[in-house]
Amino acid sequence: MATRRKRPAPTPSPPELETTGDDEIAPVAADEIRVRRIHRRDLNRVWEFLKLVFRDVNRQTLEYQRPRSKQRFIEQYEEEGIEQLVFEVDGEIVGYAECAFEVTGSDNWINPRFFESRDMRPLFVEELASHPSYQGRGVGMFMLEQLQHLARVRGCTHLVLEVAENNDSALKFYRKRNFYKLDAAIFLAQKVESEPELLPPRRLQKKRDEDEPEDGENGPAEAG
Repeated sequence: MATRRKRPAPTPSPPELETTGDDEIAPVAADEIRVRRIHRRDLNRVWEFLKLVFRDVNRQTLEYQRPRSKQRFIEQYEEEGIEQLVFEVDGEIVGYAECAFEVTGSDNWINPRFFESRDMRPLFVEELASHPSYQGRGVGMFMLEQLQHLARVRGCTHLVLEVAENNDSALKFYRKRNFYKLDAAIFLAQKVESEPELLPPRRLQKKRDEDEPEDGENGPAEAG
């Protein structure tokens, strides 16, 4: 769902995202989750983190659950209107969230009128990834609460995201937190019985005598 977006009007940063004056991370206690906005120096680490998180999921899903290439991921960092948040514990990346407040451009699949007709002002959650080793320790909930906070301070009414239907763990997480299905497309497939273009192998016939007629022949026809 990554598309080019227009940057929304600036608003005050939520307290959870504040940094020190020199853009360095303030000291934090061990085992404390801290969130900050992504920096260019984080791009390689975050990309490796996303590959780790979605490695098994992407083997099972029709659509990639992360950007298709590192180049596209870097391009997203340069685009306007996208929030990219890094969640860390003692300097280790344990979560990543990416969201946008607007969808624009001709290459997106989102219909803004769907939300307008329902008086919905969505915050589009493009990525929500937690480290496998930290699942069950409150990282996912903290990330979700951060996005809910961003939505409230920006005047959004809903979080909207896409998840693969066979990603059972993710679906269980979202449904438990009152996410519900919108009017979304479902990938359908029909099996077609096909035939190979080339004929199958055929058993060789026994070599016949020179005077023996070929199969289906009774010898030369008599002239009338």
